[in-house]
Amino acid sequence: MLWLGVGVAVVAGLFLIDWVAPTLYPATLPTRAQDGLTLAVSVLIESLPFVVLGVLLSIVVQVWVPPGAIERWMPRRAWARRAVLSLLGMIVPVCECGNVPFARGLLMRGFSVPETLTFLIAAPIVNPIVIITTHAAFGFSDGILIARLIGGYAIANLIGWLYSRHPSPDALLTDRFRDTCELAVRQAEEPGFARDKGRRSIAQFVIELRAVMPALVIGSALAGAVQVLVPREALLAIGSNPALSIVAMMALAMVVSICSNVDSFFALSFASTFTPGSIVAFLLVGPLVDVKMLALLRTTFTWRTLGGIVVVVVLAAFAIGTVVNLLA
Repeated sequence: MLWLGVGVAVVAGLFLIDWVAPTLYPATLPTRAQDGLTLAVSVLIESLPFVVLGVLLSIVVQVWVPPGAIERWMPRRAWARRAVLSLLGMIVPVCECGNVPFARGLLMRGFSVPETLTFLIAAPIVNPIVIITTHAAFGFSDGILIARLIGGYAIANLIGWLYSRHPSPDALLTDRFRDTCELAVRQAEEPGFARDKGRRSIAQFVIELRAVMPALVIGSALAGAVQVLVPREALLAIGSNPALSIVAMMALAMVVSICSNVDSFFALSFASTFTPGSIVAFLLVGPLVDVKMLALLRTTFTWRTLGGIVVVVVLAAFAIGTVVNLLA
């Protein structure tokens, strides 16, 4: 019902804006609605393969990797475990859409919430595909590539450390996800179920898709709707101001919801008019807290947790972007 209300509000917003300020957009309402649908479908099609891959990797972690095989290689100190997990994306190069089901698998396996959050935030940026595409777009000019990698790693470990101080980390998870974990435990206790890895894999595949796919569809729809509701020209008009350009590009990153594997080429089109720091902020914020990613994260984490993550990511990205502007 909540998401139905959101959808109705978006449609009502389109009509209201068209009625109050008909000259705000050059295109008519039907054209904008069609553009929004096209954008939503594009985001969905782009994300779907990575979500399925993430679900499959999640099943591998939960069902096929023997107990203790991963944990055996983890450091004992909490900060060191988080530091290692934030580099896991280098060997599991899945974009942010696929990282969510994979992270759910880590949680079900017994990794703590702060440890999983550290992986979840770092992996969309600290992985070989993103490194290659960012270098292809910008090379080493203005330190954009280095700032993105170091910034993503630092933000992930900062969030992991902050939530490790939480008195009850399990409270950061939704009731629905905890119920899913309990269901997985009950199924594993059924006679013969634990030994039947094929049956366990199919059951887990269905559970994960049922949890993630509605969020992906809703997130894609919101991304398309927001792009036609927010005039992009209003964001681009302030591109030359060092501070406002960072804010504008962070807002744009949250709106357009582009996969981290290719967002560098999208950002490259703004490099001639926006400051280097604002480009870095775009490349940090987009993979972590765009509207599609937030919808996927909501399958596992509470709204309050997501609010905290957004605040930390935005403030850290703004600070990093400011430093890059000063040094560039």
